[in-house]
Amino acid sequence: MLAPGLQGCQGDSGSWMLAYAPRTPLSQAPPVPLSRPLYDEREIARVREALQGQTSGDGPFGRRVERRLEAELNVPRVLLTTSCTHAMELALLSLGLTGAQEVIVPSFTFVSTANAVLRAGGRPVLADIESRTLGLDPADVERRISPRTAALLPVHYAGVAGEMDALLDLARRRGLKLVEDAAQGIGASFKGRPLGSLGDAGCLSFHDTKNLSCGEGGALVLRDEDTAERAEIIREKGTNRSAFLRGEVDKYTWIAEGSSYVLSDVLAAILDAQLDKQQEIAAQRARVAGLYLEGLGEWAAERGVRLPGSWPDRKPNHHIFHLLLPDADAQQRCLRCLRSRGIGAAFHYVPLHSSPFGRSLGLHTGSFEVTTRIASTLVRLPIHPLMSGSDVARVIDAVRGSLD
Repeated sequence: MLAPGLQGCQGDSGSWMLAYAPRTPLSQAPPVPLSRPLYDEREIARVREALQGQTSGDGPFGRRVERRLEAELNVPRVLLTTSCTHAMELALLSLGLTGAQEVIVPSFTFVSTANAVLRAGGRPVLADIESRTLGLDPADVERRISPRTAALLPVHYAGVAGEMDALLDLARRRGLKLVEDAAQGIGASFKGRPLGSLGDAGCLSFHDTKNLSCGEGGALVLRDEDTAERAEIIREKGTNRSAFLRGEVDKYTWIAEGSSYVLSDVLAAILDAQLDKQQEIAAQRARVAGLYLEGLGEWAAERGVRLPGSWPDRKPNHHIFHLLLPDADAQQRCLRCLRSRGIGAAFHYVPLHSSPFGRSLGLHTGSFEVTTRIASTLVRLPIHPLMSGSDVARVIDAVRGSLD
């Protein structure tokens, strides 16, 4: 029988979740959003403090957050930016990308990964993903390397490291830079090393949907001091203003081409509070993921549905909990069912090789078999630190009934 007040879209989904059954009738139950940040009085207090001092970028909160991230990631330099998109642009510019050079990126990613290459003056080359971690496929990457290739830009999908040993080795052997799109990766690691700290540069996101959020924000992670110095200048409109604020020069001036990538200190204050509760957020996300695995494991095995995997050399951050359905029809049935129940489920990226702009740039050449299959079968379930047990039960119940 079903838990009280719950029903599947097409049939009984079992009674495993009775302990979590909501008292509110389903028709009156509030929506379950796909993601939601954990904000409270701690963020409000930091913002009040920031508003009483410097509110522009590279202020006391910004510098404090950068030092905290440097310590967490065990890297010499972190520069806060206005977004992860800007962090990727800044990384490529600082590493010296030119207009004649190519950067290999996955087709299964958000548009920012490829846009950053274009905005930095290069040309993106799309590659397929591998089906294990949904990250860049090293074998396909190697097939697409040309004399113009300057860098690889892998994405850590769902906060799970891709095949980084192979990609780092490939970059080393072929003399390429490696920039990590770790937009989803804060708090996750590969072989004990934090995501974003593995390559020549790493890029983090603090968007509203991410594990740690300030609404809109990002960070560039760098291991090389010379690259960090160039990035600092580009970030500050091509000036040495940061050196001036540190008292290293008596005035600042225009010394290189640059733009404005500096995060407001008000937003950095929000991040400072988010870092205080990082472990709390991580524990709540892990709790939700654990309930999903418990409640959907048997159903998934029976239905040919793949749940997120786990590997001993990878620590996840539970940024995304996704299902891989048997086919595109099952994906659409599942999405329709969940949405009809007020559950904020979603598919993910439209592959870049099939997008209108990607095709106009001629980026659709070659085979993208895994990307196409994953994009047409993946469903993301709600996961965030404010989900209650009854919220999770509602989602599981709807999922279990969606393919009946």
